[in-house]
Amino acid sequence: MKKLAVIAFGGNALLRGGQKGTCEEQMQNVADTCRSLLPFLKQGYNLVIGHGNGPQVGNVLLQNAAGEKLGIPAMPMDVCGAETQGQIGYMIEMGLEKVMVKENIDRNVVTFVTQVLVDKDDPMFKNPTKPVGPYYTKEQAETFAAETGAVYKEDPKGKGWRKVVASPKPIDIQNVALVKRLAEEGNIVITVGGGGIPVIKKDGVHVGVEAVIDKDLASAMTAIKIGADEFYILTDVPKVYINFRKENEKALDTITVAEAKQYLEAGHFTEGSMAPKIRAAILFVEATGHEAIITEATKLGDPTCGTRIVA
Repeated sequence: MKKLAVIAFGGNALLRGGQKGTCEEQMQNVADTCRSLLPFLKQGYNLVIGHGNGPQVGNVLLQNAAGEKLGIPAMPMDVCGAETQGQIGYMIEMGLEKVMVKENIDRNVVTFVTQVLVDKDDPMFKNPTKPVGPYYTKEQAETFAAETGAVYKEDPKGKGWRKVVASPKPIDIQNVALVKRLAEEGNIVITVGGGGIPVIKKDGVHVGVEAVIDKDLASAMTAIKIGADEFYILTDVPKVYINFRKENEKALDTITVAEAKQYLEAGHFTEGSMAPKIRAAILFVEATGHEAIITEATKLGDPTCGTRIVA
């Protein structure tokens, strides 16, 4: 039986520091990242791909804000998430096609606009911390908060005030059984983009909510539910480090779940960067017994690549 791998693309797979975010830039970045999947394609792996959407959904929210000034109604966050899932899925499909045509590989690629169920009583809804959308002055933020009931907080770097939303834990992935079936049939499946569209159950049906789900956590849950053999989290560094960017910086090759938890507790991994990736890796390893690998895209295919989290 062919191995099944879930690969979570990091933000730099689509948009890199210093770039404007043009379509051409993002298409090229995606093509480069997709080229790094060639070892998996040549070995006949069944593949499922997750991805982030932070910069893209941020741009959509900015476009919404600009459009409102012209009388165009702004769309809620769940709809913006769906929009960027389609956009990024299309880009990944195009990037994979370039690689496969060049290598004479014939595989179908399908993108799911994926809803992810969260608990309406998740405590994160009472303590929103995830900044989204444009920056505002304090006065503007206070006005919007009074008009909409949304929560705004000041940026720690002094750039202004931004809306903050909850980041609840995923509890179920819509259509995950179909994702598994399609992947095992040899199709490359793109799912849980941006962590998925957060929905809650209300009166027996799903309803979108303003929230952001961590994409690595959603990818890990997908990997668990489809029985993946391997789980990769792609980021912008080749390995995980402790004492990062300090004189005693140390790259980690292989660590156990217990060691990963100790490093987390000691504060070695920051919340906006490596900590969520470590938590996602721990979730996968504890649930499956298989290893999770955190690395940079160009290192894929190297049997010694990245930091491996094992049971």
